[in-house]
This record gives sequence, C-alpha cells and structure tokens, in this order.
Amino acid sequence: MSPERQVLVGYRLERARQTLEEAKLLLDAGHTNACVNRLYYACFYAVSALLLTQNLSTSKHSHARALLHRDYIKPGHVSKEMGDHYDLLFDSRQKGDYEDLVVFDAERVRLWLEPTKSFVDHIARFIARDTQ
Repeated sequence: MSPERQVLVGYRLERARQTLEEAKLLLDAGHTNACVNRLYYACFYAVSALLLTQNLSTSKHSHARALLHRDYIKPGHVSKEMGDHYDLLFDSRQKGDYEDLVVFDAERVRLWLEPTKSFVDHIARFIARDTQ
C-alpha cells in the first residue's frame, strides 16, 4: 500500500474513533437519533478504511455494505454478528435521518455502543494485521 493510502486509511480509522466518541456525547445529551447517525458513521468510516486497503472506494453506502458482506463477512474475516450490527445501524440511520416521527429509545441505543466499538476495533486490528 502506498504511503499516501496508508495516511488516508489511518485518517478514516481515526475518524471512526472520533465519531464513536461523538455518539456517546450525543446519547448522554439525549439526542438519540443523532447518536444513531454517529454510530453508523463510525462503522462506515472503518469500513471505508478497510475497503481502501484493497484499493476499493465508493460514495454509496449500500455499495460499501455490499462489499463488506461479499469480501469480509462471507469469507469470515468479519463475523456475521458484526455484519448484522452494521446492518442494524445502516437501517436505523436511514429511518432516523429520513423518516418522520422516528425517535429511538435511549436505553436501546445505549446497548449499541459496545458492539459499535467492537466493530471499529476489529476492523482496525484486521487492517493492522493485513497491512504488515
């Protein structure tokens, strides 16, 4: 991987971690829909970094999701449970951002924090191992 691409991968992983921190702050402030948005984006930035390691990039969220499933979940590099969590956040973010009268329950959203952190951490470890 080129040095420039390594910098971009690192930037996107850092962006994922920062976005996860934003999600926690938003949840603590009672902004559940915004928290769900940030949880999803934390995962999306991690997936974006992962795809970059294979010279793949997409601006379409559904395409990134399809590539994650095809290239990483199906072969077993990312667990099915993590894939299910990504899908949950993908669908929830769509609802929260684009549908009317959607308000997520704070306690339910709080349960999504740790799996999101695990997802981002797993992707970061996979990238580190894969790029050595």
